[in-house]
Amino acid sequence: MSTSSGDITGTGSKDTAYDVPPVTRAINLLRYIAAGNRCRNMSKSASALNINRTTLIRLLHTLEREEMIETDQDGGGYILSYGILELTANMLSGRNIVRLARPILTKLATEIGLSAHLGVLSGTEVIILVRETPNSQLISNIHEGSRLPAHATVMGRIMLANFPFEEIQSIFSNKPLDAVTDKTPTTLETLNAQLEKDRAQGLAWSVAFFEDGIGSCAGAILDHDNRPVGAISVSGPQTAFDLGSEKRDQIATAIRVASQRLSALMGHSCPN
Repeated sequence: MSTSSGDITGTGSKDTAYDVPPVTRAINLLRYIAAGNRCRNMSKSASALNINRTTLIRLLHTLEREEMIETDQDGGGYILSYGILELTANMLSGRNIVRLARPILTKLATEIGLSAHLGVLSGTEVIILVRETPNSQLISNIHEGSRLPAHATVMGRIMLANFPFEEIQSIFSNKPLDAVTDKTPTTLETLNAQLEKDRAQGLAWSVAFFEDGIGSCAGAILDHDNRPVGAISVSGPQTAFDLGSEKRDQIATAIRVASQRLSALMGHSCPN
């Protein structure tokens, strides 16, 4: 899910005492361009970013020189460049969970014929780090790098279900729980009720919970401290996830096996 042009300030700590404003402005500009804004109209873009036009021009020049952005030859303006991809590739290759998860997700997607994903929690969002798809028609529109609202998605829910309620309250402190569909919990009370169900099942299920016609199921990845460090999910046609579906039991078993295997690789010890 891309960041909208009206939300370009990130989701990190509110403590700005040690911020470096030019760095913050450059990062906000990268997010703005990543959301599909080409900066063709400098005045409009500067206004959206709350900076002056001269600062915007200097930032664009610097980011282009550092190969973080490049001129869009087709439509004019700017797009992200391969320098961003290089940084992302280096980051992903350095994360053990990504290296360990990829073969597990490949096997999972192949065995059950559904798209498989690995996500991690970042504030109130889930960031998709890995996506593996079966050799069939692509069902899911979720890509690596997508950001999804944690409270409205199965991966977010199953990770949150492994936190104490006090920590969930802290995560969503002063943050609205926006509705994606009419099934989305929009208060901490309704979210906690949903998480209690997910916790009891050990899995989080969605039947058109996030996308119309799409179902999904997720299991948590736990570390040696029994804390969630990620989640594995599969998604596909809603009918495969409906109660009573012949495929639902296969999905549940496959997710449990995959998530437990990756958890073990991350140092988690399952109780006897």
